[in-house]
Amino acid sequence: MAKKSVIARNEKRIKLVEKYAALRAELVKSGDYEGLRKLPRDSSATRVRNRCVLTGRGRSIYAKYGLCRQMFRKLALEGKLPGVKKASW
Repeated sequence: MAKKSVIARNEKRIKLVEKYAALRAELVKSGDYEGLRKLPRDSSATRVRNRCVLTGRGRSIYAKYGLCRQMFRKLALEGKLPGVKKASW
């Protein structure tokens, strides 16, 4: 489980990205890099981290499910993910 402060910081970044998305796109289109520099650093979409919705883990996230590999495996074995079954050949 990730620290609550790390999860909260990432959520704050998501809100900033949404707030400045239109302005950022306009500045990029016009080529105003000086204006881009004045925007908050966390308003860049590259600073947002994909995190597991259950644990907040920041690594090995399956984007389609929004889960880390441990939670994905656990839920898949319990049969709680529709259409997912263990491979055998």
